[in-house]
Amino acid sequence: MAMIHQKGLNEYIAKGINRSKELSMPVLISQVKEIKNIDPLLFFSLGKREPFETRCFWSNPTNDTIIVGLGEAYTISDNGSTERFETIEKMWKKLVQHTTIVDDFAPYSTGPILMGGFSFDPLKKRTELWDHFDDAKFVLPAIMLSSYKGRTYITTNILCEPTGTSFDESVFEQLEGLLDEGYKFQKITSFTKEEVQPQEWMESVRNATKKVQSGEVEKVVLAREIKLHFDDTIEADAVLARLKEEQPMSYLFAIEYKNSCFIGASPERLIKKKAKEFLTTCLAGSIRRGETPSEDEQLANELLSDRKNLHEHDVVVQMIKNAMKESCTSISSPTHPGILKMRDIQHLYTPVKGVAKDNVSLLTVVNRLHPTPALGGQPKQKAFEIIRELEILDRGWYGSPVGWLDTNDNGEFAVAIRSGLLNGSNASLFAGCGIVEDSEPESEYTETMIKFRPMLSALGGFDNE
Repeated sequence: MAMIHQKGLNEYIAKGINRSKELSMPVLISQVKEIKNIDPLLFFSLGKREPFETRCFWSNPTNDTIIVGLGEAYTISDNGSTERFETIEKMWKKLVQHTTIVDDFAPYSTGPILMGGFSFDPLKKRTELWDHFDDAKFVLPAIMLSSYKGRTYITTNILCEPTGTSFDESVFEQLEGLLDEGYKFQKITSFTKEEVQPQEWMESVRNATKKVQSGEVEKVVLAREIKLHFDDTIEADAVLARLKEEQPMSYLFAIEYKNSCFIGASPERLIKKKAKEFLTTCLAGSIRRGETPSEDEQLANELLSDRKNLHEHDVVVQMIKNAMKESCTSISSPTHPGILKMRDIQHLYTPVKGVAKDNVSLLTVVNRLHPTPALGGQPKQKAFEIIRELEILDRGWYGSPVGWLDTNDNGEFAVAIRSGLLNGSNASLFAGCGIVEDSEPESEYTETMIKFRPMLSALGGFDNE
């Protein structure tokens, strides 16, 4: 099995501790080493063992970038503030200002990386369901596996403080021993499903439609929740493995703090930044997949000509283009939407590229884009107000930006849809619909059932329903 043991760090740690004493602040030591390939899912599964209580997993749809973080070298969080994006960026810049990357070797998606995300709305009252998830929470993993374009790297992050460091070199031997053991993913047990106030949700759709018809808002998105109750504790490893198998064209993410894991397979990129290039995606308007190729094509053509869905999509495109124009020296996008086909659903899809203006950061654009009209509505602030008034659940991190960023302001965020929160033997799944002037509660309800399918399947298929 590939050796992941990092050697030669002691000298750098000693220097880091001395530097921390001089500065009276933490100093980060980060070492990157290329290793033989390790299955990222296997590595993620090792994080269930002590001393790790935190695990993070991220992969993009092409699988050329996979990041797995175990443990916490440093955590940055913020609660109840509308300045949370700025707070995370400011604290991150302060930490990396005094960072040493050993050997100065850090390919894309390696080195010191923050992994985490944001809640949908910091002003919405939180429930105990989301106890472990702050309004903004990012972790610098203690040990991180990166798979980038077929090559595998281990990053070790060590926080040095005037009093020393909690770094324990024996962790590497423990991980190597577990890698030699391998891992057998749990068989997911049966569940019972509980719909959360479906009639009340459809009534909220009626009320939202009236607000659109009266001109209060152009569009508003309402989410709903279903709960699943299992016989045994749900293992995020097994769910993630099934998502990887069943949703190969999606962003896969899992963020686990203690025994609570937010997990999903999202088709929607919010924003990617690599060097000076931004890339985002407009995804709104959807229809089911067909049973046969001809029916599938017929449904796609129906979606491309459907007035309601085209309007819903155009609202998203215009908002995202405006945000990108504010952030970029130039942008480009197709004139007409295409179709993005997932396993259970197909969407109207328009990509937008841009060249970043000077001093425009990744989190600045995340802030400007969140939430897109596909998850919030238009205009943004009015939609927020209506969601707070009408929505009968705590979204938590559903529909929010989840992703990563590095010390060079590279990174990528997806919109956390097709997702759920795992807590012990219970799971809460979330799905939403864009409400416009001709929305019908029953058809919106049906649409949410299609959007629940990826997570329902990953949690045991449909035989349990």
